Parts: sequence; structure tokens; C-alpha cells
Amino acid sequence: VQLQASGGGLVQAGGSLRLSCAASGNIFSISGMGWYRQAPGKERELVARKISGGTTTYADSVKGRFTISIDTANNMVYLQMNSLKPEDTAVYYCYTWRGVDGYWGRGTQVTVSS
Repeated sequence: VQLQASGGGLVQAGGSLRLSCAASGNIFSISGMGWYRQAPGKERELVARKISGGTTTYADSVKGRFTISIDTANNMVYLQMNSLKPEDTAVYYCYTWRGVDGYWGRGTQVTVSS
């Protein structure tokens, strides 16, 4: 499975960005897709995750501001980020999994200026 994320950039606090991630390769029966992020000096953390045909989970810090969506027809996952804060600055990674096997894409940098 290959994942290619895009859409990061520099934005002022209060602004919006939309991240996109294209999945390709053997994506049959993937269990879900999601986004993680890693800020400098911090561990990678879950931002949002959507299980195929199931529940959606958001980190408390982004609830009400971020929305994850999946376009299964085109094997895409999106992360709409609104009301961005400086603490949202991080490298954002697209993620998918099948059973116990996980797959990561290269990250895309999001920088929110105050």
C-alpha cells in the first residue's frame, strides 16, 4: 500500500487547510484510514481515524474543528482543518491498516502562525 499526502502549508491562526491522501497498491480490505501528526520534540499522535463502515475517532484537541472524510470510489482520505491554532503545527501523516499491518505515507508539514 502506498500513501501520498498533500495539502500542507503555512496558514495564520484561525485559518483553514485541507489535507488530501491518495492510496494506491493493494488496498483491498483495508480496515480504515486516518491521520496522525508529530510536532517537534513530541511523539506522533492520532488526529482522526475512520474505520471502514464503522466509527470515527478524533483527538480531543481537534474535535469540532477537524473533519475526516473518505472517498472510497477514488481511494482518497481528506482532513478538513478549520480554526487552526499554532499548536496544530506539526507534520501530518496519512495512515491505513489491514488487520495488524499498518502503512504510513510521507508527512506533509502544517505550520500555523500566531
